Amino acid sequence: MAQKRASGDPYFNHPLEVAAILTELKLDDASIAVGLLHDTIEDTDATRSEIDQLFGGEIGTIVDGLTKIERLNLVSREEAQAENLRKLLLAISQDVRVLLVKLADRLHNMRTLHFVPAEKQRRIAQETMDIYAPLAGRMGMQDMRNELEDLSFRILQPEHYRAITARLEQLQHDYSETIATITNELTERLAEAGIATNIKARVKSPYSIFSKIERKSIALEQLSDMIGFRVIVGSLAQCYQTVGIIHTQWKVVPGRFKDYISVPKHNDYQSIHTTIVGPSRQRVELQIRTEDMDRIAEFGIAAHALYKDGASANLDRIETESQAYGSLRQTISHLTSGIASEDFLEYTKLELFQDQVFCFTPRGRLIALPRGATPIDFAYALHTDIGDTCVGAKINGLILPLVTQLRSGDEVEILRDQNHRPPSNWIGIAATGKARAAIRRAVRQTATQRAFALGEQVLNMLLEREGVMLDDSESKALADALDHPNKRDLIIAVGEGKIGSEALGNALAQVKGIRKRRRKLDLPVADTADGWFALRATDQFRFRVPGGQKGGPKAKAALAQLDFHTPVTLSGRGSCRAIAWSASLSPTGR
Repeated sequence: MAQKRASGDPYFNHPLEVAAILTELKLDDASIAVGLLHDTIEDTDATRSEIDQLFGGEIGTIVDGLTKIERLNLVSREEAQAENLRKLLLAISQDVRVLLVKLADRLHNMRTLHFVPAEKQRRIAQETMDIYAPLAGRMGMQDMRNELEDLSFRILQPEHYRAITARLEQLQHDYSETIATITNELTERLAEAGIATNIKARVKSPYSIFSKIERKSIALEQLSDMIGFRVIVGSLAQCYQTVGIIHTQWKVVPGRFKDYISVPKHNDYQSIHTTIVGPSRQRVELQIRTEDMDRIAEFGIAAHALYKDGASANLDRIETESQAYGSLRQTISHLTSGIASEDFLEYTKLELFQDQVFCFTPRGRLIALPRGATPIDFAYALHTDIGDTCVGAKINGLILPLVTQLRSGDEVEILRDQNHRPPSNWIGIAATGKARAAIRRAVRQTATQRAFALGEQVLNMLLEREGVMLDDSESKALADALDHPNKRDLIIAVGEGKIGSEALGNALAQVKGIRKRRRKLDLPVADTADGWFALRATDQFRFRVPGGQKGGPKAKAALAQLDFHTPVTLSGRGSCRAIAWSASLSPTGR
C-alpha cells in the first residue's frame, strides 16, 4: 500500500513539492535531485550504496547527510538539542545544499502543518521559529524566512496573527490610492532624471510587525510604517541618485536612513533604506537597490552564480564570493570548537540569529556585533584575553559605562588591567554568545583557583598536625580513597567543601598507616555559622571574659552566657595558621 501523509495525499507529493521549491529558487540539478531523494534512505528500503550507484557519490553524500539530520529531534532536552544543532551546522558547513534542501523540506511541512495534531504543530512551529527561519535569514533568503516565520507565528500566537493580518488587509484597502500615488509620482520623477525603475509596493509581514510591536512596546495602532516600497534601478550610481530625488520630493523621517550598500549586512544584503512622510501623512519605507541586489535580497545564497553552472558545487568559490556562507562557515568553526553543550544552544542562537551593529576600533577595524551589544562584547570579539582584562571603555572618545549599548558607527577603545578577571554579573550584561561563554569559563577558572588554594591550605594543615608528608604515590592513593582521579581534583573538592576535614583526615590516616588519629581539626566557617565564627563549635580559641581568663572547654561555658553577635576585638597575639586567637569580650562589646 502506498504511504500517505497526514493530509491524506500520497507521500510522494512531499518530495515533489520540495523539488518544486528548489526549482523556484533556480538551484542546480544536484540540489533538485536531492530534493526528490531526501527521504529515500529514511522511509524506504533504498540504501546509500544504491543511491551512489544510480545518481553518483555527490548526491548520495548530501542525501545521507540529510538522513542523519532527519533522525535528530531538535526539540528535546536542551543539552541534547544543542548537540543535534551542532551536527546540523557541521553538515551545512560541509555543503550548503544540505541547508537549502532542508529549508525547502521544512517550508513544505509548515505549509501542510495544519493536518497534524495541535501539540505537534506547536512543537514543530517553535523549532522552525528558533532554528530554521533564522538560518534562512542568515543565508539572505528573506522571503523564505518571512514565510517560515509567518507560518510559525500563526500557530504559536493565533490571536495576535489574526489581529495583525486583519489590520494589514484593512491597510491595503485604505491606502491603495496612496500606494498608487507614490508609485506614479516616483516613477515620473525618476524618468525625468533618465532613471528606468521597477517599483514594488508591499505591506510588511505579520511576524515582522509583531516583533516591532514587542520590541518597542507599542500598540498595533501606533505602528505607522507598515507600508514599504522596493525601488529597483539599473546601477549602483542610480541608487544614490534616486535617494536624492526622493529626499527632494518628500519629507524625510530623521534617523531612518541606512546605507547597506556601503556596509552590507552579514547575509550579503545590500540596499539603501529611507523613510518618508507620504501624501496622507503616513510613514512609508523605501528600499533602493539594483536588480542583482534585489535578487540576493529575495533568494540570498540561492541567487549565487554557483548554481547556474550545473550540478557540481564549488564550495571554495561560494565561500570566497558569498560573505553570508563564508561568515557562516567561520562562525560554525568557532561554535563547534570546545564549547560545552550547555552553552552551545544559547551561544549559537546569539551568534547566528540576531541583527547586527557595526563598530570600529581606533585603528579602523570593523567589528560586527548583535543589536544590544556592549563594550564587553566588543572586547571579547577582539580577543578573549582583551575581554577578560577589560575594565572600561572609551566610546567615541568618552569614557562610558560598560553597560552602554553600542550603535553602528561607534569607535570603541577598550581599557585594560592585566590583573582583572571578569565578574559573574557580566554574564547578564553581555549580548554575544562568545562573550557569555568566555565569562562563564573565566568565572569557573577563578572559582577553581580559589577552591584549590583553600583546599591546599586545609591539606597542609592536616599534614602539619600529623607530622607527615605525602609523596606522589601516596597523593594518588589519597585521591583514590576519596574517589577522585588525582590530587588536584581532590584538593579542589576539599576547597569547595565537597570533602570535609574529618573525611580527609580519616583517609590520610589510612594512607599513612596512622593508628590513632589526633584530635579533630575544627575549622570555623564564618559564612554559614550562627554568631561570631560559630565559636560554640570550637575550643581552639582563647578568650578574655569578665571574671578571669578561661580556655578550652571552660571557654565554651563562659561564651554560652554571652550574645554571639556581640562585637569582638582581636589582639595581635595568636596565629590564624595555628588556629589560635586571643580576643576580649564584654557585654558591651568593649
